[in-house]
Amino acid sequence: MATSQSEESPRPGPEWDAIIIGSGMGGMAAGSALAQVGHKVLLLERHQTLGGLTHSFTRNGFTWDVGVHYLSSMAPGDRMRDLLDFICDTPMEFASLGSVYDTLHIGQEPPLSLSRPYEAYERDLKDRFPDQAEAVTAWTQALREGRAAMYKVFPTRAMPAIAGDVMDWLNRRTLEKYCARTTQEVIDELTDDPVLAAAMAAQWGDHGGRPSKASFAMHATIAASYLISGSWYPVGGAGAYAAHILPSITRNGGEARGGAGVDAILLEDGRAVGVRTSDGEEIRAKVVISDIGARETIDTLLPSEAGHETWRDEIRALPSSIAHFNIFLGFEGDIEAAGATTANHWIFPSGQADVVWTNAPDEAPPQMTVAFGSLKNPAHDPGPTRKHTGQIIVWADWSTVAKWADLPPGDRGDAYADFKRRAEDTLMAMFERHFPELAKLVVYRELATPLSTVSFTGHRQGAFYGLDVTPARVMSDALRAQTPVPGLFLTGQDVVCPGIPGALMGGLLSAASVDRKVFMHMR
Repeated sequence: MATSQSEESPRPGPEWDAIIIGSGMGGMAAGSALAQVGHKVLLLERHQTLGGLTHSFTRNGFTWDVGVHYLSSMAPGDRMRDLLDFICDTPMEFASLGSVYDTLHIGQEPPLSLSRPYEAYERDLKDRFPDQAEAVTAWTQALREGRAAMYKVFPTRAMPAIAGDVMDWLNRRTLEKYCARTTQEVIDELTDDPVLAAAMAAQWGDHGGRPSKASFAMHATIAASYLISGSWYPVGGAGAYAAHILPSITRNGGEARGGAGVDAILLEDGRAVGVRTSDGEEIRAKVVISDIGARETIDTLLPSEAGHETWRDEIRALPSSIAHFNIFLGFEGDIEAAGATTANHWIFPSGQADVVWTNAPDEAPPQMTVAFGSLKNPAHDPGPTRKHTGQIIVWADWSTVAKWADLPPGDRGDAYADFKRRAEDTLMAMFERHFPELAKLVVYRELATPLSTVSFTGHRQGAFYGLDVTPARVMSDALRAQTPVPGLFLTGQDVVCPGIPGALMGGLLSAASVDRKVFMHMR
């Protein structure tokens, strides 16, 4: 019997169990976890290279990792390492960076090397600040307790709202003491020594939250993680993540597509039922999981008719994290003899830690972080010319590049090109002051500005770490993996915390929110 043209055609069924938007650590983790408990997963990435900020790139024979400088929680037997093994098709290898993982250069003070575990870290600080021993002891205890407080928040991200609210109420005193206060407030309570205070706050670049703005619990979570199991680097570089994780999706009937941007999340009767790609294809799924950032999801992909304005407004009210300039350096020669180390160098010429570059490009920045990725990677082959790589990272205010933000990369003109040239020269001059012998070995350099971050990640205002780690963000109910929009879930670092381990945990909690069987692998 012929079908009448007036009859409505049946809606197509879902092609996939889950669509993941974005291939960062959170997207890959969520996709792999779901694939391994029986879901057919489609992962879509707008860039040709998969992996998000875990990807690597090559120029002139040099290879750099974009977003990995060192990692915590990857020692054999660590819970996070076990979770990573679960989502990998074949296990990754990691190299220990030794006991000293960071070196601080504060004002005119001699360099201060930080080592692990807690006891060694305490000794480092007490040896340098003998009259502040009580403050140092109190600080390391606060790090322990602040990290424990944050770990009380993490499970609520995968709980139903009511259950999460109950957990928050039960832990309210601990959360108020550590999550609701800033790093600077905790430091000010312990010491009035400006150099010690700077040393306590110096590693804030690991999460992007300035001490005066960041939740102390978030700072403690990340800073203390290196004291527990040390610092590590993926053998083969950060690109190993995609190489080891994505096959677990495809092996279980899924697919990972590069060059597949998403323009919109499809809704039917208020429920997320799929996506529309940049080339107009509509793909349906039982659930949609976004790894592009909470704010970016609601501002760029979610139709206005989705509703839930209170939830959307709460996310929009959360500020973006810090922006940054990055110079990728290529060296030829014996860089270790010239001063390069596996430890990262945190440089604060003014002696103040809570500072960012606001007067680019001609005045020197008030801080700089330097890392040498090739020294950390035992798989790196320097070859006969002893090729090595490094990075200069400077945290900056978005205002430094805001006037070019609305222009396509090819239309920013001579003024932007001149800005970049002068910024690069300024940063290299500062690098040379601190590492004069290393500067002589530089044969290649390439500057990335906050606009580069926008181009690659789509993050508002070049926010390298997504949403800022303020007390409001830590305490926000809006960042649960399961959103108020049925069928729509969030993953990645906005769900839990910045960094690769944080995004990994965010991915697993997102997957567990979709299918509770994932929790069986998280015990």
